[in-house]
Order: sequence, then C-alpha cells, then structure tokens
Amino acid sequence: MSTNTMDAGLFRAMFLAGAKNLEAKKEYINELNVFPVPDGDTGTNMTLTIMSAAKEVAALPEDASLRELCKAISSGSLRGARGNSGVILSQLFRGMCKVIGQVQGEITVDDLIAAFDKAVESAYKAVMKPKEGTILTVAKGVYEKASSFAGTQDMDLFIDAVIVYAQEVLDKTPDMLPVLKQAGVVDSGGQGLLEVLKGAQKVFRGEELDLTIDAVPVSVRRTSVDSSDVETSDIKFGYCTEFIIMLQKPFLAKHEKDFKAFLESIGDSIVVVADDDVVKVHVHTNDPGLAIQRALTFGQLSNMKIDNMRLEHQEKLFKEAGKAEAGAAGKNIELKENGFISVSVGDGLGEIFKDLGVDYVISGGQTMNPSTEDILCAIDQVPAKTIYVFPNNKNIIMAANQARDLTKDKEIVVVPTQNIPQGISCMINFLPDLSGEENLENMMSEMENVATGQVTYAVRDTEIDGKTIKENDIMGIGDKSILAVGSQIKETTLAMIAEIMKDSDAELISVYYGADVSDEDAEELRSELEDLYCDCDIELQYGGQPIYYYIISAE
Repeated sequence: MSTNTMDAGLFRAMFLAGAKNLEAKKEYINELNVFPVPDGDTGTNMTLTIMSAAKEVAALPEDASLRELCKAISSGSLRGARGNSGVILSQLFRGMCKVIGQVQGEITVDDLIAAFDKAVESAYKAVMKPKEGTILTVAKGVYEKASSFAGTQDMDLFIDAVIVYAQEVLDKTPDMLPVLKQAGVVDSGGQGLLEVLKGAQKVFRGEELDLTIDAVPVSVRRTSVDSSDVETSDIKFGYCTEFIIMLQKPFLAKHEKDFKAFLESIGDSIVVVADDDVVKVHVHTNDPGLAIQRALTFGQLSNMKIDNMRLEHQEKLFKEAGKAEAGAAGKNIELKENGFISVSVGDGLGEIFKDLGVDYVISGGQTMNPSTEDILCAIDQVPAKTIYVFPNNKNIIMAANQARDLTKDKEIVVVPTQNIPQGISCMINFLPDLSGEENLENMMSEMENVATGQVTYAVRDTEIDGKTIKENDIMGIGDKSILAVGSQIKETTLAMIAEIMKDSDAELISVYYGADVSDEDAEELRSELEDLYCDCDIELQYGGQPIYYYIISAE
C-alpha cells in the first residue's frame, strides 16, 4: 500500500535518521577526500553540521509542528555549519525548510518538489563560484528527478526514484572533475548528501538503519595515487577561515554583495549565508585577519575557526607515509624515545616548532581550541614512547590532560604552556637524558623566566585593568593584564614592551610578527627596539599568525 503524505512526526524521524546515517558513514566519506585537503574532512564537517541541527530537533517536544521542526533544522545547521561542505548542507536544509515550514497539514509530493527546488536555489546562491561534480550537482540532480513527478501522489515511488537517480549522478561526478577521476573516487560531499537521503528513506519505509561501513555501496574505488606529487604550493590560499557574525545592524543586500566582493579580492571558496540575525562566513585566504576585520564592522564574531591548509596537507602526507612504511615492513613502526606535539596557528610558527623538533603541529589556539579528540589523533600519529604536549593556551590545557588520561600505550607529558613563547622556550630547554617527570619540572622552571605580550585589536568598547578601550583600538596584552592601549600598532607594541621590560633583566627580546604585518613594518619595529634596548639581543621571526599582529617574549 502506497503512502501519499508525510506528517510532522515522520518528517522529524526521517531527518534524525538521515543525521544518524551520515554520522555512521563519516569516516568512509572522509576517505573519499582528494589531496590537498582544503577544509579538513568532509564527513566530519557534514556530520558536525547536521548533528548541530539534530540536537535542536531532538530537544523539541514529540508533538512539535512542521514550523517548529524546520526552524530548529535551519537554525541548528547554520550555526553548526563547518567547512564548505557543511555550509552547503546547511543551505540545502535552509531552503528545504523555508517551504516545508509553511506547509499546513501534511507534506505531499508537490511540497517536497518545491522544497528540493528551494534547497538547490539557496545552496547555489550561497556559493560564489559553484563547481559541478560536487554536492551541488547531486542536489541539483535530486531536484531534476523530483520535478518529473509533479502531480504524482505516490510518495513511495517518488522517494525511491529520487534516491536511485541521486546515486546515478554521484557515480558520474568523476567525469565532471578530473581530480576525482585521477583519484578514482566520487565526490565526498555528494556521498554525504546521499547518506542523509538514504537514512531518511529507511525510516520512511519502516526499516532499520544499517549503520555499518559495509552498507555503503561503492561504485568507484580509489586508485593508487602518489599524494606526494601534490605540492603544498598548489594551495593558493593557505587559511581556511570560518566564523559567524552576530549582526548588530541590518545586513542588507548591498552589504552582502560588497562583503562577498571584498572576500573575493582576498581569497576563494567563498560562502556567505545571511539568516535573520547571523551571517555564516567561509573563505580560503592568506589574510584571515582582513576577513575578520571587515566582518567586525557588522557585529560580533563567534564560532571562529582558522585552519592552515598547507600544514594539514603535510600532516596528511605524513600519516599516509607512516601507514605505507608500516605496511611495507609488515610490522608496527619502531617507537623512538621522545616525541613532541605543539598547538599553534600560523605557517611561520608551525615551521619554527618543526625546526625545533616538534613532530606534529595541531592547528589552533585562541578562539580555535582543538578538542581532546584532535590531541588524541595527534598522539596516535607520533611514533614515540614518551610524548610531550605543549597546549600553548590556558584554554587547551584541560583537553590535553584528558587526552593524556585516555592514552594507555604511551607516556604523555602535558607541559602547561599558556602561550607560544613558553612552548618555544620549553622545546629549546628539553634535555633528552632526563625522564619525562624531570623534563616537566625543568621546563616549568624555564617558563617562569619568559615574559610575554600579544598585540591585537579590540572587538568592542569596554573598561578593564583601569583602561578605557574603544572598538578597534590596538591592545598590548601581557601575561596577566592589558599593558597598553592605542590607535597605532607600532606605538602600542612599543608601549607594551616597555611595560614588560620594567625592572627586567631580560637579555633577549623575540618578536614574532603575524600575517597582517608587512616585512617592512616588522623590520622597522626591530630597528627601534635595537635602539631602545641596546643591551638585549633582538630576534625577529615571521609567525604568520592571524588576529595577533605581534607576539613578544622577553627572557
């Protein structure tokens, strides 16, 4: 017996099943990524996006209306969207919910056709330069097949036909994107969307979900591709930058157009989605600070995430190389005595840590705190008996400690570094002949000799540490308080350093300049510091960090 309509309860169950099915298949979808990885892992990003919405849906009462369900799906997926694929998925949901949320009574086939139409329209509109052979193509195929059923009442027939055609379109994605054909895989985002649809289909049929990886039908399998042939220099824009703008003034069509044009001038892979009082932003750029500064003119920022894609690619190659070596040897990789993991953001700082001997740099820091799982993954990639972890931020220390407690086969030593200079100092002072406990004690002693400061900008008006601060003021932040406030970067930096150097017998001042500081400005600062502190060595290095113009240490 065919089914002709769908009520709110069934719609809710189908969405939650789609989310659960995607979550179960996320690692498989991650494996479909083609090097270089621009946004992290597609399966993970899409899962985090849909689970944010599923959490809001699950919190609603059982008798929630279609309007309430759609509001939860739209809001939850937008706020939780991560990565290009996650943002596009959130827009597909948003478009769908604009139609379904207005349905009075039960959902019909024609309602679903209209919902698919709006979903595709919203997703394509959000992407600056839509590319075929992606999740967008699969979504468009879903609508095209759906539209051929206009006027049909049999929802069973409709849903089955749409999903069969979605699989056919997905199987053709390698013919649309040469990079997919070279790797021998279908598009990972399209596969993720198909898993959502299949999960919903199972519940509609009254069947149990099969949450095993073996349940994924694979028509295209990865061929042997030498990943090392893909150079990190091929990544034109190095930082995957995401955030949400909490609007403090209307975001008009003109504002959206101008903002997108600005982002296009500094990067690519741009997605800008405005929804009521928030705007979700995704861009690949070499200057994340510029994107952030422009966004701050519209309101406060939240859910900020900046990933160094070049480092991600190098780490991916390292992981694959380790697997290949282990397979060739037919045994586990031999563990060295000591290994090192550091949290850092900025390509320059990442290289500094690696030059000092750090095995694995986790991209993250202030506003971008890596999770316990991120640290556990890093631990898994370092072949050492004892691994030292440098969080380099007080908000990451607890996650590092949790990762330590969850690791049973290696000795993990968490050195509670609260900033980048402390992490660098600890690496310099590591002594291989000491035990983990002895090195921890030695490193913590050395940390006390390092005074630090960071220079950034204010995002709002406030009064703190006896200072009146206005939005966009430049701030010099010390270890425990704000040391200087001004309108100019160099002058505020010099004032901050003067406070750090009061009654100090420091012999070395290290300056790490960020992505938004030119080489010329950094050299000018060094020259002035050499004149002001002639008894100190002045060391200038490119850090490449976003948000912070300068990171300073004195020791």
